[in-house]
Amino acid sequence: MTGRWVVHLPVTAPDLLAAQRLARVVARWTQVLPQTDPGETTVSPEDEQGVRHRVFCDLRLPGGRRCLLRTDHDGACSRRLGGRR
Repeated sequence: MTGRWVVHLPVTAPDLLAAQRLARVVARWTQVLPQTDPGETTVSPEDEQGVRHRVFCDLRLPGGRRCLLRTDHDGACSRRLGGRR
C-alpha cells in the first residue's frame, strides 16, 4: 500500500484544554521534522477517538503553509506565536 501514513502517538491529559495545550507543545516541537504537519493536530477523548477537537486554526496561508495559532484565535493568522509571520 502506498500513500501517506499517519502516526498516532497517544498521550494523556486530565481535560480538553490541557490536552490541547500539550498537543500544541508537542506539535510545535516536532515541526523541525519535515514529515510533520502540526496544523492537522487534533485531540479526542480516550474512549471516543472519532470525536476530534482541532488544536490549531489550520487556515492555509500564502505559500500553502498553515496557521499555527490556537483554534478560534483573535487577530491575523500566523506561523508563529506573537502574530509574526
